[in-house]
This record gives sequence, structure tokens and C-alpha cells, in this order.
Amino acid sequence: MAPLDTTIGPATGLDDVRRMHRVRASVLAGRRPEAAPRPLVQASWRRMRSLGVSADGTAANDPLDAYQLEDARHTSALGPMLDRLRTHLRGALEDANMLMVVADTEDRVLWRDGPSVVKRQADALGFVPGSSWSEATVGTNAIGTCSVEQTPVHIHAAEHFAETHTVWTCNAAPLTDPVTGQHLGVVNISARSPIPNPLALTQVALAASLAENELRVAHHERMHRLRNLAAPLLARVDGPALAVTQDGVCAAVSSMAEPGRIELPKDMTPGELLLPNLGHAIAEALPGGWLLRLDDTGTEDTAPTALHLDLSVHPATVEVAGPSSSWKQVLSPRHAEIIVALVRHPEGRTASALADDLFADAARTVTVRAEMSRLRRTLGPVLATMPYRFADHVSVRLTLPDDPSALLPVSSAPAVAALRTDLAGGDAPAAAPGGRHRAY
Repeated sequence: MAPLDTTIGPATGLDDVRRMHRVRASVLAGRRPEAAPRPLVQASWRRMRSLGVSADGTAANDPLDAYQLEDARHTSALGPMLDRLRTHLRGALEDANMLMVVADTEDRVLWRDGPSVVKRQADALGFVPGSSWSEATVGTNAIGTCSVEQTPVHIHAAEHFAETHTVWTCNAAPLTDPVTGQHLGVVNISARSPIPNPLALTQVALAASLAENELRVAHHERMHRLRNLAAPLLARVDGPALAVTQDGVCAAVSSMAEPGRIELPKDMTPGELLLPNLGHAIAEALPGGWLLRLDDTGTEDTAPTALHLDLSVHPATVEVAGPSSSWKQVLSPRHAEIIVALVRHPEGRTASALADDLFADAARTVTVRAEMSRLRRTLGPVLATMPYRFADHVSVRLTLPDDPSALLPVSSAPAVAALRTDLAGGDAPAAAPGGRHRAY
């Protein structure tokens, strides 16, 4: 979309809403609109066009069945936050006739709460438990766009990409693990209304913040218990050792500097293992965490030499191998997107180029640098910087699904969309057992 002199701000009245409908109609028809949508909406619409998402709202959206939904709820980290979210949003649900939705990292609706009349309206839209509300599935919407932007998002009326959503006003805030920084999901409040609720976005952002703070308090309590338990054990260890929580946060150390948070393997078990940036270690299980005894005899044989990204499984996994051992980790959707972008550009990417690969917005460099910092904590010396790329001594292999639509299906990142197009066009080796393989 060419730059325009006028940009539409957040809607405050019916005139703004009507104008946004005219702008949406012009953009979808390929005409120059009378004004530009908000930058956040404009960036999302660009992603929708690159993905080929239909604006008629008829995209396939097969909800999870009852058993799958119950399993997703059980394995989600959002459960402990649910009561707090309900408590702080009860006023919006009851007084403003709004629907609360809590979605997971893949924008799947796990829980809904609100008046029966709004639930029936949502049912008619397909906005039901187990449904996917990612941008790639239903277009620009508060849940999916919030997941991409990682900031509280308000999407009103014709700012939605799908026609069937344009009678709704929606507000969402990301839910983040305050300890690990990992994206846990999204909390959203929605209603059918021609006029937006001016307090809704503040309400949902505050509710998310309070729920995250409750997780933080619980974490500090677990750390205190683990620290007290580990202190006498560490005092009897010869050589460097540390106690970490189950999510890898360091609680106490002996004969070494505190390393901060450690990315532990996907299926952590007692015994020998290889840790990013720390090398070989022996793990012993503790209540609420692990005691790690480090091998300080040398690190020459621990440098990683190979990375395998498996996109044929769900969720995606990464395996890093060295000369004598390897470790495997589940990847967040965002980190899988970053690796895909780096694989497609082995020469390396600047922060602005990666922002364009991920968000279709080269200005999102702050977000990219924060995500790269987290990813480097996971992969250690596998990644190099200036520009961001894989280290020269590391070989990279991808396992891709046979069906291009199964490739990170909820992702709206342009880099992933381009890889799906490549696969659909046959720009990949013939299928092999376990999925397509490509070496870089």
C-alpha cells in the first residue's frame, strides 16, 4: 500500500467505523483508499495478502475434538492463570456483555467465559473452544495479531480482515512467563458492538499483568524451597555445580559464576547430558528441580557441529549435536520461524531483514533482538551475530512435512509463507521416510 497523507486512528464513533469499512473495501478491491489503516492493521493486512488468506471468512477451521481439547488444556501453562483472569475481567463480562477467551501459543481457544447470548453469537462465528484464531487461519484479529505483535492489541469492526468478523470489537493481551520470557498464550475480550469499549484494552492488559505477577510470586516460592534444599548438597560437591528449577532457572551455585537461566533438554532425565554454553554435566533429580555437576576437565569436544530442525512434528523440535553427544529442545513457534528465515538466508540477516521475514515490518528490530537473545540462550554457539546466521562450523538440516499447509500451520511469517510456496511448487527433494529432508 502506497503511503497516504491520512492515517485512521482507533475508532471512537460510528463515523470512524463507516470510514474504516470504506477503507477496507478499497484495499481489498485493489483501489487506493481515502486513508491508511493504523500501522498495526496495515502490517497485518500485508501478511494476510502474502498468505493468501480469504477475506470472506470461509477459511477451514476444524476445532479440536473433546479429547484433544482436554489434553491441550491439561498440558497448557495457562491453567494457573485462569481464575485470576476471570476475577479481574468479571466486570467486563457481566456489565459490558463481553466474552473472555484464553488461547494457547498456537492461538487455539482453550477456555471461554461470558454471558450465554455472547457465547451463542461466537458459536455462529466458529469462535468455539478448540478453534484456531491465528492470523493464518482467520485473518487479522485481536488474538492472532496479538500473538504476532506480542503487545496488547485492539481490533475493531472493519479492521478485521474477514468479512464475518467486522461486526465484532476485540481486545487482547499476550500472556508471558515472567521467569522464562516465553509466550504462553493470549487473553481476549470480545463483543458484537458497532462502538468500541474505551476501557476494554486497558482492562485486558491489566488482567494479563496481574495473572503474570501471580506466576512470579509462585516462582519465587519454588526458588526459595529449592535453594534451601540444595545448599547442603552443593556444599559437599567437589568442582562446579548448580541447582536449577525445572524450567532451568539457577537457584544456587558452587565453585562457578551464576549462569542465569539454562535451556534444559526436552526430555530431561537423570544422568549425563550436554548443555548449551556449559558443556557436559551429570544431572540428579531434586524435588522441584535438578542438581547439575559440571565437567570442568575441558570443553574442546563439546562445540556443536550440527543442527536438525524437525518441522514435520508438532510442536517443532531442534536437535543440536556435538562430537560426543546431543540434546533436543521443543521450539516456540517464533523461534522456529527465525530458524526458517536463517536457513533461507545462510549468508545472514540483519535485525531489520529478520523483522521483515517475521512480521512484514522492517521496523520491528527491538522485537527481533529480544527474540534472538532468547534463541541464542537456547542454541548457544550454534548462532553467530553481525549479521545473525549459523556459525560456520555448524551444518544445518531440515525435516519438512509432505503437506505444505502443515508447515508451522498457524504462522503468518512471510519467511514461512515463502517456504510453503516452495514446497507446493516442488522446490524440495523427494519425500523421504519421516518427511522431506533438506541439508544446508
